[in-house]
Amino acid sequence: MTQAAIGVVGAGAWGTALAQMLSQNGREVGLWALEDGLADAINRDHRNELYLPSAKLSASIRATADLADLAQCNVLLLVTPAQHLGSVLSRLPANPRDLVLCAKGIEAGSGRMMNEVARDCAPGSDIAVLSGPTFAHEVAAGLPTAVTLACGGGQAQWERLAPAIARPNFRPYYSDDLVGAEVGGSVKNVLAIACGVVDGLQLGQNARAALISRGYAEMLRFGEALGARAATLAGLCGLGDLVLTCSSTSSRNFSLGKALGEGQTAAALMQDRRTVAEGAFTAPVLRDLAAKNHVAMPIVEAVCALLDGAAAGEVAQDMLTRPLTSEGHAA
Repeated sequence: MTQAAIGVVGAGAWGTALAQMLSQNGREVGLWALEDGLADAINRDHRNELYLPSAKLSASIRATADLADLAQCNVLLLVTPAQHLGSVLSRLPANPRDLVLCAKGIEAGSGRMMNEVARDCAPGSDIAVLSGPTFAHEVAAGLPTAVTLACGGGQAQWERLAPAIARPNFRPYYSDDLVGAEVGGSVKNVLAIACGVVDGLQLGQNARAALISRGYAEMLRFGEALGARAATLAGLCGLGDLVLTCSSTSSRNFSLGKALGEGQTAAALMQDRRTVAEGAFTAPVLRDLAAKNHVAMPIVEAVCALLDGAAAGEVAQDMLTRPLTSEGHAA
């Protein structure tokens, strides 16, 4: 790797799709893969059969199993599961660089947002958050996509990162609201589980639209309590991502919820899943943070009950029999 190379840390579906997008026009992109043999297979076959088999990958993607190979990159896109971000960052030399956080979640145990984890583990780096309505297979296929790129380093960081990340079919929009970008991505994963349950129970499109609307209200309340701007959550990283993720089985979180609605258990589903449904890990942390900040999030609480083993039909009935109130009420 040359020092000017851009690197992607994490070769799941989303990390692989980002590497493919960044490698347009033959640009060299480093891609770190944790799984045994995956880096060799990507370099040999130009495919990631484990996580993104639909995409023929560019020959300019250089996969590696050694994280040190990306240590000199000026820009790193971090696409590891949210619960592993801290441990991965601790293995990298603390060189000043741009760190672009692409995982959506909140750290269990500490309740830290990803930007807080990154600042603690890499204090010399500038932190940005990339978030928005993005299915990996569509990005890898070159279909038009727009995202929020929230830059903790302000305009100066944006001027460095936007040319490095933007492509004709991948359009970033500037923000400096890291908290808003992260809240949108974290909360929508939990709400997508709930929407999947609605689908699994065959409750209809009306119910899903209502749940998206009320879930968005929960997202706004929680985000504003943490200092996020409502305008950020009304954008790509909030409402945009929420609509996409709550509407398709291409979403891992929606698929998890759909299976719960069809009567499968959370324990069995989480044990068998190769890819991570971040919302399952985020839900209990989000519930506790909401309580700490005196924010009512009944849909999040309902998802936690499902993940703890409650029957989907009973949880849905409890939601439908909540006391009647005005639409603008906090609960």
